[in-house]
Amino acid sequence: MNAAHTASPAGAVGFSPEEIDQGAPTRAARLRWVVVVDSGLPPGRAVNAAVCAGAATALAVTGLLGEDATDSGGGVHPGLPWAGCTVLTAGTAALRAIRAAAQASADTFVADMPQAAQRTRVYTDYLDAMGRTAAEDVDYCAVSIVGPRRRIDRIVGRLPLMP
Repeated sequence: MNAAHTASPAGAVGFSPEEIDQGAPTRAARLRWVVVVDSGLPPGRAVNAAVCAGAATALAVTGLLGEDATDSGGGVHPGLPWAGCTVLTAGTAALRAIRAAAQASADTFVADMPQAAQRTRVYTDYLDAMGRTAAEDVDYCAVSIVGPRRRIDRIVGRLPLMP
């Protein structure tokens, strides 16, 4: 389904053209991108949640995607995240806390996929379900975060990579 997303109150998060260095290692990038998925989800739902939250992130964060690649036959392959993306897992309560910490951080972009998105098949039904749910009662399938590397590292700690 679809992911809800919000930019930080400080404004847009992204890379300026002069700081995009597709030849540098991903750890050299000023911003870090992580997607944290609920560790209790079955594989198909976990991948769906990560992809949906990632799609909202790629659309909203300036300079995140690198240039298109062209193979030797002339086929074009759309640009991928030049600064990398790490997919981690956490339990439901930890995921909610991670989202809250990221949302409260300046210069940090957060996209999330509430569980209501996977329980509905019509987008307006999802919007209605979210409208009836108190913020503190929202459970998340995945949260995508982009922000300053050190801040993101503090927020996600030593969460395990998604198996």
